[in-house]
Amino acid sequence: MITGPDDVTAAVLAEVERAKEPRTRDLLAAAVRHLHAFVRETHLTEAEFQHIARIVARLGQLTSESHNEVVLIAGSLGVSSLVCLQNNGEGGVHETTANLMGPFWRAGSPREENGASIVRSPTPGDPIFVTGSVVDLDGRPVADAEVDVWNTSGEGLYENQDPRQADMNLRGRFITDQNGRFSFRSVKPAGYPIPVNGPVGDLLRAQGRHNMRPAHIHFLISKPGYKTQFSQVYSSDDPNLETDAQFGVTAALVGHYLGHDTPSEPAPDPGVTGTWYSLEHRFVIEPGDNSLPNPPITGKATGGVPVPEILERTP
Repeated sequence: MITGPDDVTAAVLAEVERAKEPRTRDLLAAAVRHLHAFVRETHLTEAEFQHIARIVARLGQLTSESHNEVVLIAGSLGVSSLVCLQNNGEGGVHETTANLMGPFWRAGSPREENGASIVRSPTPGDPIFVTGSVVDLDGRPVADAEVDVWNTSGEGLYENQDPRQADMNLRGRFITDQNGRFSFRSVKPAGYPIPVNGPVGDLLRAQGRHNMRPAHIHFLISKPGYKTQFSQVYSSDDPNLETDAQFGVTAALVGHYLGHDTPSEPAPDPGVTGTWYSLEHRFVIEPGDNSLPNPPITGKATGGVPVPEILERTP
């Protein structure tokens, strides 16, 4: 029988003990203890609780096949980055090239040969030629690893957001060669504002934060015997490296997107004229489980081209 506030936590924890699976029991017990402590510490009012419940409901209502508000707010609170760094590099013992999955990974992008272009429709942005290498913890090349890549256009839009782009534009899968290397052509990505039409926008406005992500290319690396690694390589010249809205930038993942001009520096593709870019990066993968998570999105948005809203960072 519950007679007052002090009885509630104990009663709930007693019921949690009924869970048969140990990890489920541990997670639920910790969640109850921390949630109840939050309510007590903040002296949460009924009106505030109802407001929080509406936010949680709104997160689900805004999540669709082409947008995941839940993943977006997890990144905006630093939870995604914390989970990643806690579970890679031996929890900070050594540097890791693992990073956020992000809310824009789609499964099933086309398999391509090394060196192929993933530009599948006319797309704004300068050409970029990317070369990567995958090694193990001892620095030995990892052959036959699958590398799934994706990035925004030069306008800062992923294909799932932009009905003008072909399905799976700027997405592709490659296999590392015997030297652990892979390569492809894309367009140089642009930094972009994350959507702010829901609870994530309310969160950022309340803190006076901007909603910009620095320019980056995503990499998902998978091979049996190795832990699946999500990674993002950020452009060293982006002005938002230190204030990424998703707290994703680490020193190991700041890449040098080198600019070149023809004809003094001819591009790997002789058909490219004018300015082009190159990027080379090394990824270190660890032993572990190569299973994949459920994709946060599964398809393209319909309707018009989204009009991004940019929030200013207040002093």
